[in-house]
Parts: sequence; structure tokens; C-alpha cells
Amino acid sequence: MAAKKSSDPNVFILPDLGEGVHEAELISWKVKPGDEVEEHEVVAEMETDKALVEVPSPRAGVIKALYGEPGQILKVGEAAWAYEGESGSSNGQAEKGPVGGRGAKAAVQAEPAEPPESEEREDAGTVVGTMGGELKGVTRSEGRALATPAVRRLARDLGVDIDSVEGSGLAGRVTERDVRAAAEGSGGGGGARRVEQRTERAETPARQAAPEARRQETLATTVSREQAVVSRPSALVPAGDTSRIAFRGVRRTIATRLRQSVDTAVHFTVMDDADVSALDDVRKRVASASGEKVSYLPFVASAVMRALREFPEMNATVDDANEEIVRHGSVHLGIAADSAQGLTVPVIHNADMLGVLELGRHIAELAEGVRNRSIPADRLKGSTFTISNVGSYAGKYATPVINYPEVAILAAGRVYEGVVADKGAIRIAKLMPLSMACDHRCVDGAAAARCLARVVELLQRPEGLLTPARLG
Repeated sequence: MAAKKSSDPNVFILPDLGEGVHEAELISWKVKPGDEVEEHEVVAEMETDKALVEVPSPRAGVIKALYGEPGQILKVGEAAWAYEGESGSSNGQAEKGPVGGRGAKAAVQAEPAEPPESEEREDAGTVVGTMGGELKGVTRSEGRALATPAVRRLARDLGVDIDSVEGSGLAGRVTERDVRAAAEGSGGGGGARRVEQRTERAETPARQAAPEARRQETLATTVSREQAVVSRPSALVPAGDTSRIAFRGVRRTIATRLRQSVDTAVHFTVMDDADVSALDDVRKRVASASGEKVSYLPFVASAVMRALREFPEMNATVDDANEEIVRHGSVHLGIAADSAQGLTVPVIHNADMLGVLELGRHIAELAEGVRNRSIPADRLKGSTFTISNVGSYAGKYATPVINYPEVAILAAGRVYEGVVADKGAIRIAKLMPLSMACDHRCVDGAAAARCLARVVELLQRPEGLLTPARLG
């Protein structure tokens, strides 16, 4: 796709990589400074919270500088790389970028090229979609500095309070130079240290007036140091026994989403067992008649969607910004899928229009797409209720985390043989543990318990689960 050019034709601006995407994590560079690239040749691999994206070159040319390191978050509207050319960067910023081999920290420029303040920030060259003249999402948050992860790391290493540093970069961005200047005492960092020193001096008379407190503090410090020595790994332990894995990519996105859910939704969980002995027989008959492998999961999905029609408050999402609960007429079912990259929740849209066999095919297709990372971005959003099949691995009950902004999630555990009492008689049955977590702000405990009881009842009468829920 043709891309619009920025005011400097040799600087490529990170485009909009998808609907609602304002930033992306740089996974890897596919080229290095000095490499000649063809039009549409992949230059970088980036990951948004929705998909892994390959970013191509909009033109042929020679790469002059790469602006960013793997693991760094790049904002839409920032310079991603620059080409060699006579027009060059008008403010000489591109020339500052060191060149070198791919993967080396010295091979990339940490800060994006900054256009002159007088330059009109017109649509910044994009590969997918367009951008308006205003750089949205590239402003300093109240009380929080705008800085890249690498600069924040440097600030922590140098003991500088980065939020007190005045940024000299684009839109007030704090740069490496700003942090180093602050560390040398000419910026906010030095000021922060001076405040700490003044505070320490102010506390000195109080400490002199309380010798017992001072002795207790000394004792606590000594104990802490002794504990630190004890906890230190033995020198005899081979270094190869430990490893460090970068907290980035899908794993960082998962962590952000789960933290948002736990910090926002008020979780509670109800649990029960479903006797799926009859369901196991129906499942085997359907598999034999169709010639397809049929698991329990499509039947669980069918039962859930029927229950949601009776309990519409469970098929809902929260719009916290407007303080509203949004109830949905159709069920867009999220299926939690595990992969080598982490947990992903692909979506079956209008799942209540599908029969058991169709649901099984969609689930298998989504699982394969997650494993090989070929799933389209539009299949990763829009869910209204999620099912997590934890029993496919191990375990019975769970306390699943809600896929925010949804209000409920169901975890199906491993089917096991157990003893049940049936009309005064004891028998061995196949039991499926079920755990439903809900957002107590939107769902009452009684409603959640009744909804789960209805799911159990439907699973124990499996013949009625074969047709689509919206028709059943």
C-alpha cells in the first residue's frame, strides 16, 4: 500500500498499525544501517496488543538510521527509520544516529528525529491508515514524564526521579541527555537528590533526641543485611541454572490486561460440578456420525450461550468511562487459547448462531491460528463472554480472571470420575468442574449462581445442545 510522505522524505514515520492502535513494541529489525531495501521489503517486526505486524518499506532506498531498540515501545507518529538521501534530515538529527550491525545497541538511535517547531506536522507517512496533523497520544500525562523504556531504565540506574525532569524532546519527551544532565545536578534529578539530602538533615536532630529508636534502626539494618547475605545464591551454583527472559511482547500485553482487570473489576467466583456422563455418550455418537473429533468444549459453549439468553446481565461489558453496563443481543464468544507466546483470547462472533459441530470447527481453527500467529486482528476483539478450558491440561477448579471489559468468564475443569447420589442410589459418574467468575459491580451473587446452575442443567441434558442457541 502506498504511504504518504512526511515533510522530510527520508524519514519514515510509524503509521497506524490497526484500529485503535496508538503504539507498538519493536520486536526486531530485519535490516541494519547501510542495507539497501526494495519497495515493500519488511524492515521491522512489531507487536501491538492485537497482532504481530511486519512493517514494510514504502520505497526503495538505503537505510541510514534505525530509531529504536528491540523491546522499546514506539508511538504512532514517531520516526521509525531514515533513508540516505540528499535532502536528509533538516535539523541534522538523523546524522546523530550511529550506525552498526543489527541487534547492537549502538546500531540504533534511541530518540526519534525531531522536526523543527516551525515545521507543519502534516499527515505523517503511513503504510496502513492515515493520521491527522495532531500527534495524539504523544503528550505528557499529568505528573508523569513522557519517555521510552530505555530512558526510564537509565533514570532508575542513575537514581534520577524522571517525573521531575523537564524534557527537551518532541512533545516534552525526556531524552537520555536530559536524564544525564539531571544526574549531574543541572536538572530535576539533582534537585530531587537535594530534597532528599535536606530531608535527611532535617531528621538528624530527631534521631539524636531518640537514641533508642536509632539503636533499633541500626539493629533492623544489620538484620536486613544478614538476611540479604543468607539469601544470596551460593558461589557453587552454576550460572547456567538461572536465566532472565525479557518481559515484553505478548507476555507484557497479557500482564497489562490482567492487571487492568484485577484493578478494575470486583471478582467473585462460584463453582459447581456437572454430571456429563450422558453428554459423553452424545459426544461420541456425534463424533462417530460426523467423522470429526468432537470435544466437550463445543457443548459447554452451547450450554453457556443458552444460559446467557436467560441471564442477559452476564452477556455484557462495562463502559467505565461513561459509567454504563452494555448488554449485548448476540454472543461473541471468546475462547482462551494457550500458545508458546502466552494466553490469547480469539473470538467467535455471533457464536449463538452456530451448532455444536460448527462451534467445534471454529474453536479448532482459532486454536491453530493462535499457535502459528496467523489469526487476523479482527478475530481478537469484540468478545462479550469468555470460556477458558483449563481442564484440557490439568486441574479441577479455578479462579479465572475476567477478560475485561466483560463481566463474566467460565472455566471448565478436567472431567473426572466421581461418586454421585442419584435418586437415593450411588453410582460412578463423569463430572466436569465449572468455575464462573463475575464482576460483582455488575452481577449479583444470586444471578451468577442461578446462571451456573442453568449451565449445569443444560450439560446434563445434552440432546438439546446440538442446534444453535439462538434457534434452540
